[in-house]
Amino acid sequence: MKVIVTTGPSYEPIDEVRRLTNFSTGELGARLAQRLGEAGFEVFCLRGVAATYPGPTHPVHPVPFTTNQDLYEHLVGLQQSHDITALFHVAALCDFKVGQVTDPAGRSQVSAKLDSHGDSLTLHLEPARKVISGLRGLFPRASIVGWKYELVGSPHDALAKAWRQLQENQTDGCILNGRAYGPGFAFCTPPDRVVELRDKTEVIEYLPRWLAQFSKDSS
Repeated sequence: MKVIVTTGPSYEPIDEVRRLTNFSTGELGARLAQRLGEAGFEVFCLRGVAATYPGPTHPVHPVPFTTNQDLYEHLVGLQQSHDITALFHVAALCDFKVGQVTDPAGRSQVSAKLDSHGDSLTLHLEPARKVISGLRGLFPRASIVGWKYELVGSPHDALAKAWRQLQENQTDGCILNGRAYGPGFAFCTPPDRVVELRDKTEVIEYLPRWLAQFSKDSS
């Protein structure tokens, strides 16, 4: 079975030398891709070029990506050339991209390298491509698992967002973690099942077993 794992951060350019990104290291996705490969799956690991955690080794196929759009285009290419059984969307992607940069007078500033010795600049942000919302359309028969990292609110609030992700994107599972949820991880699957996992290692060991069983039950 062929499996895709996305991991690491994307970035969105401000100019040719500066970018928007986040703090993701790519660790969990890289380790999951390695474990799936060891379990006998053929794995394509789409890894953000800014990931700091070492990428998985053989037998995983590495595919680097940059922006959200670049990741999406790689996914389209894999969909066209391979029969994908499952996709684990671990990557921490940018929610926003730079639509325009203006000076204090509201004049648009465009340059390969914006001048840092002039007046202050304002970045006008607009939504970046939401990759997860297009996954079911690309892979209608695949098992798809998304991630939800929440810092604000209660565990109940965090779980509500996980269930909303599942419903809105027609995915088969959601891994939830972050300060709002509390220690460990929750693996949420429809209609209302929650499996508590203590740490990254438990997540990495559990998901290949879940995929094998899910694929068996769905066949």
